[in-house]
Amino acid sequence: MESRPFGERSSSRTAVKQMDDGSPSRRVSGFCSLRCGLALLLHFCNVSMMSQRACLSLTMVAMVNGTGPQGSPNTSAPEPLDDVKNPVYNWSPQTQGIILSSVTYGMLITQVPVGYLSGIYPVKNMVGSALLLSSLLSLLTPLAAGVGESAVIACRVAQGLSQGTVLVAQHTVWTKWAPPQERGRLTSLSLSGLMLGPSVALCVTGLICQALGWPMVFYIFGAGGCTLSLCWFLLFYDDPEGHPCISPAEKEFIASSLVEQAGSVGKSVPIRAVLKSRPVWAISLGCFAFSWTNHVMFLYLPTFISSKLHVNVRENGLLSALPHLCCWLFCPGLLLPAVFVVGLLYLGPGFHGTIACLTLASATLGFCVAGMVINPLDIAPRYYGFLKGVTVLIGMTGGLISSTLAGIILNQDPEAAWSAIFFLVAAVNVSSLLFYLVFAAADVQAWAQEKQLTRL
Repeated sequence: MESRPFGERSSSRTAVKQMDDGSPSRRVSGFCSLRCGLALLLHFCNVSMMSQRACLSLTMVAMVNGTGPQGSPNTSAPEPLDDVKNPVYNWSPQTQGIILSSVTYGMLITQVPVGYLSGIYPVKNMVGSALLLSSLLSLLTPLAAGVGESAVIACRVAQGLSQGTVLVAQHTVWTKWAPPQERGRLTSLSLSGLMLGPSVALCVTGLICQALGWPMVFYIFGAGGCTLSLCWFLLFYDDPEGHPCISPAEKEFIASSLVEQAGSVGKSVPIRAVLKSRPVWAISLGCFAFSWTNHVMFLYLPTFISSKLHVNVRENGLLSALPHLCCWLFCPGLLLPAVFVVGLLYLGPGFHGTIACLTLASATLGFCVAGMVINPLDIAPRYYGFLKGVTVLIGMTGGLISSTLAGIILNQDPEAAWSAIFFLVAAVNVSSLLFYLVFAAADVQAWAQEKQLTRL
């Protein structure tokens, strides 16, 4: 075969794709490639992980005795649903807030270390082991609830550690598997599972709680996660070169498209330049606002629906799932969620208006997901894993603050609590949006550029 310089081959790639000569570029394009199959596998792993995380926000409605005195010890209450299948606990709103936000504590710790380690150790083992651990902890959650709220918090923190590992480490997959021109599509496909997971969880959780009892929710989602972790270990390989099922054409296509990045492995991260970079802070504050809003909607939506609309747990699950489903379908925007959550405060107890505002707030929030995921890759592709860990760390801080603060506000003044919570959401979104509009960038920054322009 006649060899060509890299520049000539790159410039003629588009023309080659249009030919019907069976060239590698044509045969491996589209959704029939192995890399798309792996993105779909990662999508379902994210669905499973987020289902394990989201189900507690609705099962909490079934687990907690809403009529018991606040601040009571962690004991079962003599309610009609309080039986072997449905034990009920006297947890105050503040305790519930700590339990709901405890998974974020674990995720917060892992962001930067995992972002660094994922560039050194095999991603296959990191993601698979972390998903398996998260699933096993889900199976243990009902037992932990029987021990006490401290055990539940410890279990959820450990689950956050494992889920944070999956969340950060998976981005490194595409540094070896995704051609640069396909990273946006493959990343969006895999990460859309983060939006679909809560929708699936809330839809199914209400039905399971009503039919089988809330402990079965954790058993079912935990078993599903164990199955998916096994599939991950069997089907995923860290490098296309070692995968037994990849075609020679796809292997050649991926290798040729990534040849320019070969010199970036093992380079030290310019920490000082990263900390001084305004585009990095713009992305970080965007993640902060997204996580602040998402955690409030994610963790407290079932509680809000229960307190305002007074529906049963099955209907609560279906209504809570609708905003997350729309967020998954429309996966760009921080301004519109701020508008819609404030709109909730001026609605009466009407059913349709409340659900419409909640749905639109979550759906429009999904608009900014793809931009925040891809933007670090735009400005610093060489340090994407580390940069993603930093931005997600700052983002998770927003979620941690918002979820904990919401629990404290609800505990102190339940009547006026939702006004304070939603106005804070709007203020954080608008201020972060303004900073992002002024300082964000989409070109590779000077500190992230290769010193050697071409590698032959």
